[in-house]
Amino acid sequence: MATTSFRQSHDRAISIGRLAAMVALAAFFLFPILFMFVSSFKPNDDVLRDTTSFRAFLPVGDVSLDNYAGVFQRVPAALFIFNSLLITCTTVALGLIVNSMAGFALSRLRWRGRNLILTIIIATLIVPFETVAIPLLLVVSTLPWLGLHDGLPAIEQGWLNTYQVQILPFAANAFSIFLFAQFFKSLPVDLDEAARVDGASGFQIYRRIIMPLSGPAIATVAILTFLPIWNAYLWPLMVVQSEGVRPVMVGLQYFFKVAGGGGGGGGVAWGEIMAYLSLVTLPVLILYLAL
Repeated sequence: MATTSFRQSHDRAISIGRLAAMVALAAFFLFPILFMFVSSFKPNDDVLRDTTSFRAFLPVGDVSLDNYAGVFQRVPAALFIFNSLLITCTTVALGLIVNSMAGFALSRLRWRGRNLILTIIIATLIVPFETVAIPLLLVVSTLPWLGLHDGLPAIEQGWLNTYQVQILPFAANAFSIFLFAQFFKSLPVDLDEAARVDGASGFQIYRRIIMPLSGPAIATVAILTFLPIWNAYLWPLMVVQSEGVRPVMVGLQYFFKVAGGGGGGGGVAWGEIMAYLSLVTLPVLILYLAL
């Protein structure tokens, strides 16, 4: 009995130690985010003064929503956020469809050369985007697109300053295809055979059997697709000059130029900057909590 009691106490102490370590690690990463959110409600003078004490992490002092109002007054932040949400959600939706169908074809269907194709797709992961950005820019700048001219349909050359140039090049993703293919391989093949006996086609097997069982893979691909598209900066900076389709990260640079010369605290509107950064961070946190 004494040995059992000692072992239980030892295991409990180890569990408490692990929990304390995880809480400390979580707090280490949480404090900058907490500082950002709390500072977004404070005036500039309070933001700078509170950085010397623990008050920087507490919503104390002259707390208000003035910084958020200032963000929307300085720049069309609502338009930037809408553009990013539209571009990101559309890319995620298209990516889930395109990549899952490709993964299904490469893992569940039998056809010659599928392993070679999957190998080539995986090999593209070693190619950094910066090496293909200029060739891709030249391609999209000459692609035809159906637009309107004097109220009548007309073929316009070039995808620059459009939503589709920020969406379609990233709908298919090599890592997402690989992840779906590997997950689909883990599902029993007997499910496919039983469905074919009942007369199901390949697409019906994909839609009614495979996809409903692939919740973890869908959630993972959704997160891994959402983050780089939401945080995209280089590509939108290259292909978007119009404010009407500018995403939030390119708008962030524009906002810094405006807010960097106004407000108190050395001429930098720190409170408004924190408010803008909070608006940029909030959708990512919501997605993580939801999935």
